[in-house]
Amino acid sequence: MNKSILIIGACGQIGTELTLKLRELYGKNAVIASDIREGSDELMQSGPFEFVNAMEYDSIKNVLETYKVTEVYLMAAMLSATGEKFPDKAWELNMNSLFNVLNLAKEGAIKKLFWPSSIAVFGPTTPKENTPQETVMEPTTVYGISKLAGERWCEYYFNKYGVDVRSIRYPGIISWKTNPGGGTTDYAVEIYHNALLIGKYNSFLNKNTKLPMMYMDDAISATIKIMEAKSENIKIRSSYNLAAMSFTPEEIAAEIKTFLPEFEISYNTDFRQRIAESWPRSIDDSRAREDWGWKHHFDLKKMSENMLNSLHNKYEEL
Repeated sequence: MNKSILIIGACGQIGTELTLKLRELYGKNAVIASDIREGSDELMQSGPFEFVNAMEYDSIKNVLETYKVTEVYLMAAMLSATGEKFPDKAWELNMNSLFNVLNLAKEGAIKKLFWPSSIAVFGPTTPKENTPQETVMEPTTVYGISKLAGERWCEYYFNKYGVDVRSIRYPGIISWKTNPGGGTTDYAVEIYHNALLIGKYNSFLNKNTKLPMMYMDDAISATIKIMEAKSENIKIRSSYNLAAMSFTPEEIAAEIKTFLPEFEISYNTDFRQRIAESWPRSIDDSRAREDWGWKHHFDLKKMSENMLNSLHNKYEEL
């Protein structure tokens, strides 16, 4: 049977690059991008697009039937920092969109489902270093609470109804192609833009705040890899820990200075500092590596070089 893939929330930071990569792999007509708004020119011109509201069951179902969709990636969500400003809306979007696709999968309309979780499921009582797959999880943000609840529902639908749902806990994601979407780790994207444009950056996290991070190329690779894995190899149906590197604002600034010696960083923390302090400093993702062969390719140095070169070329073209 031919693949027909629907990306819900395709215009977001991860959704955009995931859509383009899947079209590269499976053909542009096999991957339907959808969102409540139009995306970048590259996204809109690279294959089919449908306006879909992740909160509307019938809106999703109609596209599934029209394109005979077999796989769905639900990438629509309100992230941590934005969610703290609009807690009711964050909960409603993050939970209702998940129930819509879980119920459609339960009814047989979706054969395979990807839903992303996050390191936001962890909290102040979670072990900070090498956070294990199974541990104390007491999130303090609406985003984290919704992701933890979502993990439990994913496992429930797998055990109760046999829904083939797969998930990974994303760390902070860094990309030069798309703008960040209101998360606590956004500083690690903004810092590269500011380094090139104005030669300095004012960080909203303090210099010693270490967080798990990942370059977008690795995040996309992991997302596709878990979906391509044999069902019997997916032993965890809540969500897998995923890791690549951990660093502080001070460490990323030092790496940038090896490429741009005049770069300067300052610090002025805001409400996101408290969120960051509730999250792990490093992640143990050995289960993902064992079960479905996950491995990362980018460390801080390789990522920084790629980010700065890519952004430099991007700004040269403007």
